[in-house]
Amino acid sequence: MTGPDDTGRAVGNGAPPHFGPGSNSAVLLRRLELTVRHRLDGLLQGDHLGLVPGSGSEAGDSRTYHPGDDVRRMDWPVTARTQVPHVRETIADRELETWVVLDLSASLDFGTAECEKRDLAIAGLAAVSHLTVHGGNRLGAVVTTGERVDRYPASPGRLAADRLLRSVVATPRAGAGRRGDLAEALESLRRPPRRRGLVVVISDFLGSDAQGTADWERPLRGLSARHDLLAIEVVDPRELELADVGLLTVVDPETGQTLEVPTGNAEVRRRFAEGAAAQRREIAAALRRAGAGHLRLQTDRDWLADVVRYVADRRRAGSGGASR
Repeated sequence: MTGPDDTGRAVGNGAPPHFGPGSNSAVLLRRLELTVRHRLDGLLQGDHLGLVPGSGSEAGDSRTYHPGDDVRRMDWPVTARTQVPHVRETIADRELETWVVLDLSASLDFGTAECEKRDLAIAGLAAVSHLTVHGGNRLGAVVTTGERVDRYPASPGRLAADRLLRSVVATPRAGAGRRGDLAEALESLRRPPRRRGLVVVISDFLGSDAQGTADWERPLRGLSARHDLLAIEVVDPRELELADVGLLTVVDPETGQTLEVPTGNAEVRRRFAEGAAAQRREIAAALRRAGAGHLRLQTDRDWLADVVRYVADRRRAGSGGASR
């Protein structure tokens, strides 16, 4: 496989496969899994904590004290409240439970480079699966399209993870004019409460309420109170800047509204780029406020190189802030 050029843009076959109508999904998914394994094997050496903020000494849930436990990890507030000795587990003491909230709404059925954003989102799920499913770790998912929400219980093992990927690839595309609802999917993951784990949210994060603010920020903050968070933002280059292609008819896949854009006008292109940059800055700021790590994947870049770079940065940063 060839990698990115000096700008990070994908060259050769750096893009994930396109799971379009009529494609052989089984063959494409197998190709994706082999590519992910080839590029990522050995990077983490079984240490999922390189994927998210935190270290192996990070405190998790409390449990009853057992003879031989390190007394330095005594949870004194819980001990005082229950009158039973308790210690704090660390995340490294137990298997990891990872939940992926995957946005497959109509806005992701878009791509002008090597693949659609939907393909990139599925590829992100494949990478998370490969990096976390080992040693008894469990993986589950909540998949939302705006028309339906599918929930896949957290299960251990590679076979279960492979079944999850196949089911996600087969998820029907949302109909025209249906808006996504990432906020609802995030809320559904908060009920019932779960022990501390990892939550990965894969989306373009374009959802907003009537006031134009991110409607997913509040439920994301709620999840951060109990879980480590990683946000994987999927982006197409035409969402960042317009090419000069004359009069362009643009269709909003979630509302069906159309707009004619005179891309030959330099001022229009400039204003679009400024607005897009401001939108992405606000998304990044909202993710920071929610306490999430932030990985951006683009349809015109070698996405696996960006995953590798993010994880390597996280490992070097140790317990520092989220890598951008």
